[in-house]
Amino acid sequence: MQTRILLLTLTLTLGISMMATGEPLHAQCRVIWLFGIPCQDVYVSLVNQIKAWKGMSGCMTVGQRCLYELVSATPFHIVAKHTNRQWTSKEDLSFHLVSTEESVCRVTGFSISKAWARVEDNGITYCTLYNLIEGSGLVDAAGYKQYTNEWICLDYSTANCTIY
Repeated sequence: MQTRILLLTLTLTLGISMMATGEPLHAQCRVIWLFGIPCQDVYVSLVNQIKAWKGMSGCMTVGQRCLYELVSATPFHIVAKHTNRQWTSKEDLSFHLVSTEESVCRVTGFSISKAWARVEDNGITYCTLYNLIEGSGLVDAAGYKQYTNEWICLDYSTANCTIY
């Protein structure tokens, strides 16, 4: 009985201390991209890339350019899932597309790990987003710019997207 009470106390203390720190309980990443092309072109490129990397074929070499799943897509919002090829992690992805007055397409990408209480991920949440942008060729689009940092994208500065 005392062991149960001790375990319950430790669990509650850990939970309260994690909530008090204000840290997320899941690794996550937010990135803003700007493209000097119509959002419709960005939308088509991203959806096609997610569909192209649906199966295991991209997993046969180094990297994680596989096991993406399109959940829903409208011209303004794309939702997808990604599973690590070792099946050790999963991420929920979303892209929000907005056309600006200057004919720029602003895309906000967001990725969150499904692994509870895993706040460090070696850049996996960043790479699952970036790999789609790169794989679709959008990094070569006119006006391409990327904005993120360590505060809004864990392990961004050390991410190695050739392995994730």
